Amino acid sequence: MSQPKSKLSRRTLFAGAATVGAAAAAVTLIPSAVPDLDAQKTQALNPPPERGGGYQLTEHVKRYYKTTLI
Repeated sequence: MSQPKSKLSRRTLFAGAATVGAAAAAVTLIPSAVPDLDAQKTQALNPPPERGGGYQLTEHVKRYYKTTLI
């Protein structure tokens, strides 16, 4: 009994694996390339703060500033 010769070479196998990997990477990057239109709509609908700026000095911000001191 002789085994049939496989026409699949190592080079073909690695080329196929690389193609599948590149396709998988492209599929994962495509959704991030499309802008989030719902987020843009909600930002456009929110009115600006009445007393200017939206910055608030909270405890979290104070802790962050403490970590930046040398």
